[in-house]
Formats: sequence, C-alpha cells, structure tokens
Amino acid sequence: MERLLIKKILKEEIVDQTVLIKGWIRSIRKSKKFSFVVLNDGTSQGSLQIVVDAELENYEEVSTLLIGSSVAITGLLVPSGGKGQKVEMQAKSVEIIGKTDESYPLQKKATSLEFLRENAHLRMRTNAFGAIFRVRHELAMATHKFFSDKGFYYLNSPIISAVDGEGAGEMFRVSTLDSKNPALNDKGEVDFTQDYFGKEVSLCVTGQLEGECFASGMGAIYTFGPTFRAENSNTPRHLSEFWMIEPEVAFADLDDIADLASEYVQYLIAHALEHCKDELDFLVTRHGADIDATHLDMLAHVRDTKFVKITYTEAIEILSNSKQKFEFPTVWGKELQTEHERFLSEKHFKAPVIVTDYPADCKAFYMKQNEDGKTVRAMDVLVPGVGEIIGGSQREEDYDKLIAKMDADGMEKEGYWWYTDLRKYGSVPHAGFGLGFERAIMYITGMSNIRDVIPFPRNPKSCDF
Repeated sequence: MERLLIKKILKEEIVDQTVLIKGWIRSIRKSKKFSFVVLNDGTSQGSLQIVVDAELENYEEVSTLLIGSSVAITGLLVPSGGKGQKVEMQAKSVEIIGKTDESYPLQKKATSLEFLRENAHLRMRTNAFGAIFRVRHELAMATHKFFSDKGFYYLNSPIISAVDGEGAGEMFRVSTLDSKNPALNDKGEVDFTQDYFGKEVSLCVTGQLEGECFASGMGAIYTFGPTFRAENSNTPRHLSEFWMIEPEVAFADLDDIADLASEYVQYLIAHALEHCKDELDFLVTRHGADIDATHLDMLAHVRDTKFVKITYTEAIEILSNSKQKFEFPTVWGKELQTEHERFLSEKHFKAPVIVTDYPADCKAFYMKQNEDGKTVRAMDVLVPGVGEIIGGSQREEDYDKLIAKMDADGMEKEGYWWYTDLRKYGSVPHAGFGLGFERAIMYITGMSNIRDVIPFPRNPKSCDF
C-alpha cells in the first residue's frame, strides 16, 4: 500500500479510506482496552490521532512505545469527535520501525529554546521548529518565484573569493597550507603563492560584486546563497554563516531598487500569511511570552501599507527633535542604531520606512556618490518590530570616482581589476540590495534569536553539527 502524507489527510479531511501512514510518535496515552497515539510525519503543523485497540496482535509492545519512536500504521480514517480535529484513524496494524529509550532528549514536558539549540539534530521534530522550517521553505520558494516572475535570472555566485566585497576585513581564510608549518617567504610571512589558489582567499561575505558582472550582461539577476562573516559578535542577531538574497539590476537607480525592495518585503509577508497560517498561528500561541499577540496584525499592516521614503538627513532631524530619549546620539554622520530605526517605523510614521542618502563615511566603497560630496545613494528599509531589514544602494558606475574612493579608503585595488573593468566597458547605472534571509525569517515568524531560524547555526565558539 502506498504511504499517504498526514498533510494531505488533514487538508482534504479524508475519511472512510484504509491508508498507510508513517511518522514519529508525539504522544501516547495507554489504557487496558485501547491507546491514543498522536503521530506526526513532518509534513504539516497538525498531527493525526490514531486509536489502537487492545486486540491488536502487538498491542502491548506498541502501547509502551516512547515519544520519538517511528512507526508505520495501516488503518481506517474516520470522522473524529475529538476537540480540534476532524479526522482520526482506527489502527488495523502497527509496524515498529525504530524505538527510542528514556534517554531521548525531547520529552513531552516543555523544553527551552537554548536546550533545543544544543540538540539541533533533533529539534526539527518539535512543533515549534517544524513550524519555523516549513516557513523557511515557503519563503525560499516565494523568493525564487518573486524574482523569476519579474524576469530576473538566478545566479550562483562563488563561495570562495579573493576579494573583500564589503571592505570590512572580517573574512574566514581558506587554505591548504600546513597550519603548523606553513610556507614562508623571504620576509618571514606566510607565502600564499604556494597555497592551493596561489593567493590568499577567503569565504565570501557577499555575492554582490559578481552579481554586478552578470547584471551588466543579463540585465537583472539575483543571488541566493551562503555568506560568511568572521565578526566576533555573539548576539541574537548575528551568525558567522548565513544566507543572503542579493538582486542586482542594470539601468536602475536608487528609487527603482527601493521600490523593488518594498515590493519584495510585502510579497514575502503576504505569502507567509497565506501559505503558513497554521505555523504562524502556532508560533504566536506557543511562544506567547516572547511573541506579541498582535504580531500577525503587525505583519498584515506592513503588507498593506505604503512605505514612507525620507533621507538620512530628514531622519536625523526627526530623531533630534523628538522627545524620545535614546541611548545612542542622533548626530549627523553617525550610523542609525536599531533604537532609532524602530522609533521611525513604529512610533513616528507607524509604517515601514525607506531611508536614503546616507553619509559616505558610513557606507561601502562601491556606492554612488551624490553631488554634495558628503552622501551616497544608499538606502535602508526599516520595518516595525526590528528596524532595518534590507540594505541597498545605487552603485558607482563612474570609473574615476570608484578608483578615487578605493584610494581614499586605502584599498588594494589589484584584486578588483575585473570589478573596475565593468566601469570601463559599457558601464551603466545599476543598483541592488541585500536581504539576510534569516533576518527575514526572524521577522515573519516573530522569533527573537537568529540561531532558531537556521538549521545548524554557526557562531563564535560553536560549530557542533
């Protein structure tokens, strides 16, 4: 008999059929005449209740199974009189596939998120993490559909790179040299010419620079892949390995890319509210102490509200003139902090906000310089609840200005020869943005720690799975 997924059974409310299901036991209640088994196969937020009669041949063994055991059950689907369920199963046979013992970490009692991070190889079997990672899947599929429907081409940018795309220097080195006795040059320094690639290389911090190459020939592309930062930040919002979505568009300016960013954010929220209702409802209920009960209303508000657009200078004026007391100063030339971003989106405008034209000293070398000589064509998208969720810019397409900025920042231009070539051969205005995928999942699920929205988190002093 072909296996039927619990998701299909619950969605279609299938009854009066004998079917085969397979999954993991979430709970079991035993009595002399029958037992109730709750089974989940990972395909849906809901589980299926199975009534196992004591007359079953292996009833004693089945009824003493522990949580987490895997089974295959054949039975008749019937209407259920139980609260909160429309279908249940009357078991005809139960095959035990894999047993658990008392050492199984995920018992029925409540477990902390920190404990589940320590058992990341099992946490997807819980209701909470099953919900989170089904939402993650849906948002990934929605991302590909959004950009593909708009005519963007999907680019797999390289993971190993010889240049620092952000100029921050926080990169993981990739090397095959002997770590205990590396080859040295005449100056006593590590001789990377003898390394695998013949030069010093690292894990990428962004796919943007390669994205600009492809946008310069294919018009509009997007990358969706892993990126790496060796920043020693052990906070609930930072990871050492995370996923980025980075579209790049030729013949586009800052306004074009800001409109694309706001449309993309609203698209992701709309998709999640439509296709992940059970998961989001569960997360709000399950983590009521952590997630505001109005979380879904806030998402709907962002989905339906026009984004406000202001300049950085206007933002500083609003912040400085407000009666709100901030921990960080609101001085022109300083980066906006999360408290500033949330004030603008949550209290002042009560809407998502796009802030543009930041001071040049705050931003990366590749951003287009404004005529005032002080600001660049950069933008951040701020949303209620978290503050910044997207950062982007119009890129500097003028060769001389780009070279001058790289020189001013003290950058070694040699490795960027191919990037600066783009400004010599048919250069055009172009723009793009970056969205940290985990940050978006955090925002939409309401989770407060980024380590809970990626399958196996990588952060300082932690690489266990």
